[in-house]
Amino acid sequence: MNKSLYQRENLRHLAQIGTLAPEVYQAFQSFNKEVMKEGALSVKEKELIAVAVAHATECPYCIDVHTKNAKKAGASREELIEAIFVTASIEAGGALAHSTHMQNALDSEADDVLYRRSYLNKVGNLKKLAPDGFQALVHFTNTVVKAGNLSTKFKEIIAVAVGHTTECPYCIDKHSKSAQKAGATQEELAEAILVASALRAGGAYAHIANMIESYGHD
Repeated sequence: MNKSLYQRENLRHLAQIGTLAPEVYQAFQSFNKEVMKEGALSVKEKELIAVAVAHATECPYCIDVHTKNAKKAGASREELIEAIFVTASIEAGGALAHSTHMQNALDSEADDVLYRRSYLNKVGNLKKLAPDGFQALVHFTNTVVKAGNLSTKFKEIIAVAVGHTTECPYCIDKHSKSAQKAGATQEELAEAILVASALRAGGAYAHIANMIESYGHD
């Protein structure tokens, strides 16, 4: 058995899945194929979303496969980096938004509802508690969504996909509205969310290679 937990050669084990679980294997392949085909979003856009989401799921196999697919579809290195920074921004923003729970936990008068839209009003309290870090984060997130090699609209679409990946309801709410304001359609957002869904499933699927490697021979 290899001493490294991640080797590209581990992916050879995936060839066994069609025999070990043929019905669900075919269903997964069909799901992935349908999600990644041209639609309201182009194949290139979907692959960029896939790379961004894979950096949230932290699946090295997914990053490798979809970076190559994105390049093949015409994505530049600059576009890929901007897409990945959207993920970094959502991860950072999700932590900031969830500070509302820390504040509620310390408030003996807080109610039992864990998620209210109105709680987002408490995020601004961190500006008083840690002003320098707060301002730096705000500057970072605002810079990320500016139009560059990728449009603001597409960055907001990526943000919605990543928000569903990190399961941050505050992020989903904020960026769905921002995406709509930037001109994104419900069809585009739906397709982006399904890409996120496929990548989350794909990460588990790809790691079957690790399970088989660890299981070893009968």
